[in-house]
Amino acid sequence: MKAPLSWLKDYVDINVTPKDYANALTLSGSKVEGIEVAGEDITKVVVGKILSIEKHPDADKLQVTKVDVGNEVIQVVTGAQNISLGDYIPVALVGATLPGDKKISKGKLRGIESCGMMCSIGELNVTKEEFPEAAENGIFILQKDLPLGKDIKEVLGINETTVEFEITSNRPDCFSIVGLARESAVTLGSKFKKPEITVKEEGDDAHKYASVEIKDPDLCPRYAARVVKDVKIGPSPKWLRDRLKAAGVRSINNIVDITNYVMLELGQPMHAFDLEKLQDKKIIVRRAVDGEMMHTLDDQERSLDSSMLVIADGKRPVAVAGVMGGANSEVDESTKTILFESANFHGISVRLTGKKLGLRTEASSRFEKGLDVENVITALDRAVQLVEMLGTGTVCKGIIDCYVKKPEVRKLPLNPQKINKFLGTSIDTPYMINLFKSLEFGVDESTMTLTVPSFRPDVESEADVYEEVARFYDYNNITPTLLSGKEATQGKKTFKQKVEDVIKNTMIACGLSEVYTYSFTSPKVWDRINLPSDSELRKAVVITNPLGEDYSVMRTTTIPEMLDVISTNYNRRIEEVRLFEVSTVYLPQSLPITELPVEKPVLTLGMYGNADFYDLKGIVEELLSSLGIKKFEFAPHKDFAAYHPGRTAELLINGKSAGLIGEIHPEVAENFEVPEKTYIGIIDIEPLVKNASFKASHKPLPKFPAVTRDIAMLVKDEILVKQIEDIIKQRSGKILEKFKLFDVYKGKQVPEGMKSVAYSISFRADDRTLTDEEVAKTMVKILDGLKNILGAQLRE
Repeated sequence: MKAPLSWLKDYVDINVTPKDYANALTLSGSKVEGIEVAGEDITKVVVGKILSIEKHPDADKLQVTKVDVGNEVIQVVTGAQNISLGDYIPVALVGATLPGDKKISKGKLRGIESCGMMCSIGELNVTKEEFPEAAENGIFILQKDLPLGKDIKEVLGINETTVEFEITSNRPDCFSIVGLARESAVTLGSKFKKPEITVKEEGDDAHKYASVEIKDPDLCPRYAARVVKDVKIGPSPKWLRDRLKAAGVRSINNIVDITNYVMLELGQPMHAFDLEKLQDKKIIVRRAVDGEMMHTLDDQERSLDSSMLVIADGKRPVAVAGVMGGANSEVDESTKTILFESANFHGISVRLTGKKLGLRTEASSRFEKGLDVENVITALDRAVQLVEMLGTGTVCKGIIDCYVKKPEVRKLPLNPQKINKFLGTSIDTPYMINLFKSLEFGVDESTMTLTVPSFRPDVESEADVYEEVARFYDYNNITPTLLSGKEATQGKKTFKQKVEDVIKNTMIACGLSEVYTYSFTSPKVWDRINLPSDSELRKAVVITNPLGEDYSVMRTTTIPEMLDVISTNYNRRIEEVRLFEVSTVYLPQSLPITELPVEKPVLTLGMYGNADFYDLKGIVEELLSSLGIKKFEFAPHKDFAAYHPGRTAELLINGKSAGLIGEIHPEVAENFEVPEKTYIGIIDIEPLVKNASFKASHKPLPKFPAVTRDIAMLVKDEILVKQIEDIIKQRSGKILEKFKLFDVYKGKQVPEGMKSVAYSISFRADDRTLTDEEVAKTMVKILDGLKNILGAQLRE
């Protein structure tokens, strides 16, 4: 937002330098991006009057002139042919500087001394658009009877100081001169003067000329209009053109300039329709029809849809609401009657419409931030007041005001004690009361309640009230203090954080690399991992404002994200990949959402290339060992369709499910374009935290020898080694030290449908040497169990 200081000074006294002003406003929350001084590269250029003109004796195209510059008469040699005796012209004196780093010095032209230079508009870096009366080529002839010797910057009004503000989107009121003047007044301790707006109405009532109907009040709570007749279209006066230029807006004609002036001054965008071009003399605020077309003022044909709000007449759209008007109702030189529009549109609707159309204007950039609905009539009256001031038309009586949806009045408590406690200050209550009054809040001193003005949508809670006090009291006046508390506590990691550290360190030690993936995903991934239609994992939290369909739900499993990362690496020809991620899945407790979902932390492992199921299993076992978890086992699992049914195991800790590991199903591997031999593990972190123990323990070296026995047996193919091992553990008693599977064989010597399994079993007692008889009895129990329960046949 560019704000000319001269314009701001209409409404607030600024008695400090531009630099000090910029610093003060920045500290109070209105950040200043820069200060621009127009004409600062022009020095020692003054008004002069031509007293005499003579032809140069040695040059046909040169003239020798005498010019009065106020305190002296100087001689200037020029080649200009558009000057006459008595003309007032800009003169650059010796030592003057001009735009483009041009310096003027005394010199001779064909032997005749010249002590300055007459200037054109180009040499002063101004345009014919700003000064239509100036010559296109030649010296700039000024109006008569100007003070001789006066600085040309003051005469032409090119000495404006403009302050550029970076206004945050939550402060739409500061996207205006009046809003910035209000902030400036409170910051500088000056008095804020509102614009004095009076309207002289004549002729018929505006309701006889037009009518307004709002069909979609959710997108347009208020629409107001005034009618101006006997309009005279032409250029704006210089003061108006100068202010628009300083604020960065190009002058077009008096009517368009008035709407832009009001938008800059009051922050309310406006539009002017040629009333004669509005069919049925109606304004209908409605949603567009899908496929409806409109030719906008930028000479583009726009295709509209039903999500967009338009301003229509009796038969067609004449403007895209809050964005741009249509060419079919444009004000031109033939316009005699105007309908001024001032309305309030839903900010999000304007932003989405502009985005769809690829169109962003000064008006839409303000509407999309959410404007003050109560400012509509003020802006409308200001516009027609300027019409009267410029003599460009007659304002009809009355306002067509369609106000269908009024906002709720916000009230907040003003509690000086809480504010001081929160800020660590001791600010007087009268100071706070006067501060909020100057900010135009309503203050009820009997109940200490604030009524938030309609132009401050950012003030929603008590914390916002505290901020208002802090920023105007000046943060530099708040003394920094150390944190205080009843007792100091030592900062340290929680047990869960320590477990997560061990998890990550163990994974890295095992050669895995950590990855991070998004917590939101697409519902399409459920089909890609073969989830059944009735799976609980399909019940996901839907995001209200998603970035797109691919990020529209919160994930309930991390398998798709890990497979996406693996796919990316595989498609880049990475031969071996070992990955892990510590992340979260989100499981809703009910749908639709009535309470927050369960956020379940999980460890996800992924690998391919020179890896098999047992590599993945070994990594999980190493992790459990690092966490001191001893009571765990792996059991076959066939119910998760994302995994290969014969190569998947469930991790059980203390008999309870704690995760799945296994090979990805070939169909899923094809869906994600990953190798068939891809392995994924999903381990719940909560059971790890619950069962982890970092208490160190030791066992003395054995004093007595071990006794080892080897057994080999024939069992059916479907018998799992876990079933064999369970019987060995159950029937060995306390003397079992360890056992080891050392052979599984299928071949010619083994019957069809059978396999040979061999174990080495070690027995040891802590308090004695075992006898052969004790070991023999134990082996008999083991063999009986294997035979009777599993049908095993002992091999000789």
